[in-house]
Amino acid sequence: MRIGLLGGTFNPPHLGHLVCAQEAHLQLELERVLFVPAQVPPHKAVDDEPGVGHRLEMCRQAVSGDERFEICELEVKRPGPSYTVDTLEELHSQIDRHDELFLIVGADVALGFSGWKEPGRVLSLARVAVAERPGTRRAEVERVLEPLCEQGRVRFFDMPEIGISSTMLRHRVRAGQSTRYLMPARVRDYIDQHRLYTGNSN
Repeated sequence: MRIGLLGGTFNPPHLGHLVCAQEAHLQLELERVLFVPAQVPPHKAVDDEPGVGHRLEMCRQAVSGDERFEICELEVKRPGPSYTVDTLEELHSQIDRHDELFLIVGADVALGFSGWKEPGRVLSLARVAVAERPGTRRAEVERVLEPLCEQGRVRFFDMPEIGISSTMLRHRVRAGQSTRYLMPARVRDYIDQHRLYTGNSN
């Protein structure tokens, strides 16, 4: 089985995340894609943090009804920084030895891969599936990843340009502006119900 992993803070999850997961699923012929919300991202603080429980539940709402996507709670349940290498080690202890993991990242993230914890070990535990984005050339990504892994461990897939970010959505919520068509309706409803990103969350 070919399993994709899409990690992030998902604060909040939006259509860009879902399209990325869908394109990886389609182009790399994955059986399923796991959304892996981080409890404590190791490289940056979570802005406007509503609480990891809310971010986890928003991910559940985002993928609800789509059998291709599932939620992985390993990082949410593990204390301390959410290092990818630790998550991959845990997953390998749970899956069949014939299963293959694909770590889904944007090209911009892939360029900083050498700064991750044990990047060589990460690349031995999973293939890296890189979403190609405007402004980042494939050759640049290959130059960064080539010294860290064997040939064939990096796969590229096309990602439509979608100008949506979690930061933008939080600003729109705070300003009382519509986020319709930018995130799943279930996520919008959850944000409204719990008054997230307004300074009055419950």
